[in-house]
Amino acid sequence: LEEIRSWGTSFDKLMKSAAGRNVFRDFLRCEYSEENILFWLACEELKKASNSEEVEEKARVIYEEYISILSPKEVSLDARVREQVNKSMVAPTPHIFDEAQLQIYTLMHRDSYPRFVNSSMYKEQAQLTNGNEQCGTGTGNVGGKDNSAC
Repeated sequence: LEEIRSWGTSFDKLMKSAAGRNVFRDFLRCEYSEENILFWLACEELKKASNSEEVEEKARVIYEEYISILSPKEVSLDARVREQVNKSMVAPTPHIFDEAQLQIYTLMHRDSYPRFVNSSMYKEQAQLTNGNEQCGTGTGNVGGKDNSAC
């Protein structure tokens, strides 16, 4: 419970916690902005890639899913960062999306996180409400994958 409550005071703590990321992802899904955390998580996975073939494949998938203007899950990046990524795709590295990832992290921190902390979804997890405000099924499972929570 203490860890869950810490998510409300620190976005960094929320993002460092697997359970916290799952609850936040459920919240973002409700807000129709789940692509932001999915992109961030994909970038974290890319950094773990061990060989150039794996890096190239993961970078291509990330680009097609989140950077391409043709993607329905396109994340919101400024033109400078988007151009930098486009140029770097010729020879991608595990850190090709670092600046884009930081931009999306900052966006989630400034935009979505304050709404998350004030949401019944978070308050129920942190037992800050009496439970009557729970949206969805009221399972209380941290990081549950139940879409009815929206």
